[in-house]
Amino acid sequence: MYAITIPEPGGPEALVWDEVPDPVPGEGEVLVEVVASAVNRADLMQRQGFYNPPPGASPYPGLECAGRIVETGPGVSGWAVGDEVCALLAGGGYAGKVVVPAGQLLPVPEGVDLKRAAALPEVACTVWSNVFMISHLRPGETLLLHGGSSGIGTMGIQLAKAVGAKVAVTAGTKEKLDFCAELGADILINYREQDFVEEIERATDGAGADVILDNMGAKYLDRNVRALAVNGRLAIIGLQGGAKGELNIGALLTKRAAVSATSLRARPLGEKAAIVAAVREHVWPLIDSGHVRPVVDRELPMSEAAAAHRILEESGHIGKVLLIAP
Repeated sequence: MYAITIPEPGGPEALVWDEVPDPVPGEGEVLVEVVASAVNRADLMQRQGFYNPPPGASPYPGLECAGRIVETGPGVSGWAVGDEVCALLAGGGYAGKVVVPAGQLLPVPEGVDLKRAAALPEVACTVWSNVFMISHLRPGETLLLHGGSSGIGTMGIQLAKAVGAKVAVTAGTKEKLDFCAELGADILINYREQDFVEEIERATDGAGADVILDNMGAKYLDRNVRALAVNGRLAIIGLQGGAKGELNIGALLTKRAAVSATSLRARPLGEKAAIVAAVREHVWPLIDSGHVRPVVDRELPMSEAAAAHRILEESGHIGKVLLIAP
């Protein structure tokens, strides 16, 4: 098969479309023939040499895919050769085939094209696990999503609205904010022109955001804490603004607030399977019914992964960028 390899870390040009051995499924695994994968910022970090796959995972980038099962390993039940699936991966999505633990498979939702299903697993699992399983967003509460027009942001808007929450988003252009509004966002904040702490305070009559999903890390840490409501929950899932910041514990104590920080890739298989099962139970019916949909900016051939990485680095997209296998 062919896959995107990274012989040496570097810029987008470090991605090489090359012939590699086919993977073989082991106990509890299936082999999926990839139709499409999606690009995530973690892939850019891996390409740069900052985010290596966990032990035993595929060395190729790609944290999600959609395709068809072509082989099942020992001990697999509930799935069969020919099933159309999408999957949460620890790596290997940028390839013709990938081995997937059966617990990380999801059926393709009703009404969703197989290729576009590749835009769902990582964002659905990230949002559901952080916003709902950890931060327990409830109807009537306010969720602040940084990067509202990203893949995670567009999924977060839709899921929060589906459960009856109020949604605030930050984004850097009017076009992106307008799209967030079309998805249902209530509070639109241009982070280039507005202070999100002030805007959240104004929009909530001083109460603040009950849950904040943050992709920036250190750069926004202090301001996120200030923007939290009493009993607020800050969930950090990215480090685009740095890894080390000063946390005002006094402010947390005053607000009785909580800070969590998680990633999906390195979690044990059992934890990933539990998240995937929860997504199938709670999120998939919303997609089946059309209340939630994948947001795809564009599709590129998988061999042009370097161009897709440049798009993400320039933030020139809304939703997900897909890589289509030959």
